[in-house]
Amino acid sequence: MIAGETWTDRSGLMLLPGGATVRGRRLADPATPADFALVLAAGPIPPWPHRRVRWPDFWVPLDTADARDALREARRRAYAGERVEVACRGGIGRTGTELAALAVLDGLAPEEAVAWVRARYHPRAVETPWQRRWLRRL
Repeated sequence: MIAGETWTDRSGLMLLPGGATVRGRRLADPATPADFALVLAAGPIPPWPHRRVRWPDFWVPLDTADARDALREARRRAYAGERVEVACRGGIGRTGTELAALAVLDGLAPEEAVAWVRARYHPRAVETPWQRRWLRRL
């Protein structure tokens, strides 16, 4: 049984290489509540506990140290069994990059993580060369 089985809506759920489950989604999509959200865009915020990372569309986080810290918090919470989601405006580039970053923290090489998230989440995840470079520097 995976931790994500506690989600009532299974869309966007990802089983990380290390075994934790996280959800990726667009902010505008209706969603079942999470225990924690990592929000990667301006705009609507979920009514549950969250942390916002300043990250312009198609680019990389404005504050890398803050983004890494937020990523580690999301990962820690996911491995503690909390329902964690990662969300941005479109739910593809920034969300896919953070999902790939979680896979890197779980031991995948950055290029493997990009292929991994594209195969399991969205074929266009990690949209730009800058996002791929950011993963290599993680």
